[in-house]
Amino acid sequence: MKKIINIVGKAGLDGFLLALISMIGLAYVYPYPGMKSSPVPLGEIATYGVSVIFFFYGLRLSPEKLKAGLTNWRLHTMIHFSTFVLFPLLALTVRPLFKGSENELLWLSIFFLTTLPSTVSSSVVMVSIANGNIPAAIFNASISSLMGVFITPLWMGLVLDNASGEYDLLGVVGKLSLQVILPVGLGILMNKSWGAFAEKYKKNIRYFDQFTILLIVYTSFCESFGEHLFSGFELRDILFLGAGMITLFFAIYLLLSFFSRMLHFSREDEITAVFCGSKKSLIQGAVMSKVLFSGASYAGVMLLPIMLYHALQLIAASVLAQRMARKNRKIADSE
Repeated sequence: MKKIINIVGKAGLDGFLLALISMIGLAYVYPYPGMKSSPVPLGEIATYGVSVIFFFYGLRLSPEKLKAGLTNWRLHTMIHFSTFVLFPLLALTVRPLFKGSENELLWLSIFFLTTLPSTVSSSVVMVSIANGNIPAAIFNASISSLMGVFITPLWMGLVLDNASGEYDLLGVVGKLSLQVILPVGLGILMNKSWGAFAEKYKKNIRYFDQFTILLIVYTSFCESFGEHLFSGFELRDILFLGAGMITLFFAIYLLLSFFSRMLHFSREDEITAVFCGSKKSLIQGAVMSKVLFSGASYAGVMLLPIMLYHALQLIAASVLAQRMARKNRKIADSE
């Protein structure tokens, strides 16, 4: 049990998850500071923080790492197919189950989760623990974040256009490019000069990342609570949503395991496929929500599934990665 707790802690679940829950509680008790009517523009501050996050992310991403990952195209294709095609298609199949205005909003938030890119840090951590293909994990997680800037708005445009008839796809991509692509590009260009600095202080940078995400979560839920948008939700709805999120994780995980064996992947590549292809990024979810649902009172509802998925995927993946590591040790000992 202690080993699992340590793994989960390394993945950033423990204190950060408690802080996320605290932000929701704070938004419920004291929403005014995070609302648009507040004299302190916390939402705008969070927007600038996002750009800084991705600048440091690019600073740690050397061109050599990107070039080294281009060769294993079958693995890359499977991971990105799962992240950006398989996930959304599964969400679309269950849409008829969500009838009524409130349930439609809940489905939209679930669909938003399924269109998001994969995580970076926790994917690499889990692949490392399970003795998978670490360079491929770094490459795919990195590329996934950049692809999401274009693919997530495209998917959301399909359903938001149908719902409202108004969706500025080019405007959304333009904003995300300024907030994400441009800072990442600047960081990559400055990698040779400042990459070592970013690696040295990556722990401090991670604290800044988490603080910014907490600020986004707080301001998003402030608007939702201020507009009484959660009044129709009960505890059983949250528990049902959580059960759905863990079911989604294992459905993708098992499908990726099946396809990896069909394609005769090495054990290392299969490990990388199942962990990188089954993850969703809370950071990207927070960033995308700032642009896609800017000023919307339902922003907090849109973040609820990704927050639940974030927590549950780390717990499940930690247990699975530890199990794979033990199996790998047994195989190595028997050889």
